[in-house]
Amino acid sequence: MLAVVGGCAAAAGFGFEAEYLGGTLPTIAPNTGGTILTTDPISFIFKTKDATVRIPFDRIHQIEYGQKVDRRVLEAFLLSPLFVLSKKRAHFVSIGFEGEDGRLEALVLRVDKKAVRTVLVSLEARSGRKVTFQDEEARRAGKG
Repeated sequence: MLAVVGGCAAAAGFGFEAEYLGGTLPTIAPNTGGTILTTDPISFIFKTKDATVRIPFDRIHQIEYGQKVDRRVLEAFLLSPLFVLSKKRAHFVSIGFEGEDGRLEALVLRVDKKAVRTVLVSLEARSGRKVTFQDEEARRAGKG
């Protein structure tokens, strides 16, 4: 059962920062920050300031992980040419699931690099679904 409820407080110490980039959830605006909780044994939970999304693990049918790598060209231009050699990675977790009405739903989150492995392992273990990777570089980063 998917539940979206208003008014919530983040659980201290048990969550990971993430940003909802988009998907099929009409109750959360794109680019909304929130917290992923991995400690619930029944549901994947994403909390924002105004809403909580609970996706039962048995309704998840797809988990995908990918990264976007950007060269820091602007920083190199403004600060130092050495920044061109460094890369900035954004980590994305996409979750496909069945809503309460039986329709397919999707959730795309940008996850902090320190949390992505924990989130992927938790999703894989509790949902019974294998994570798919967008490419080989994402596979190496996600499996660590």
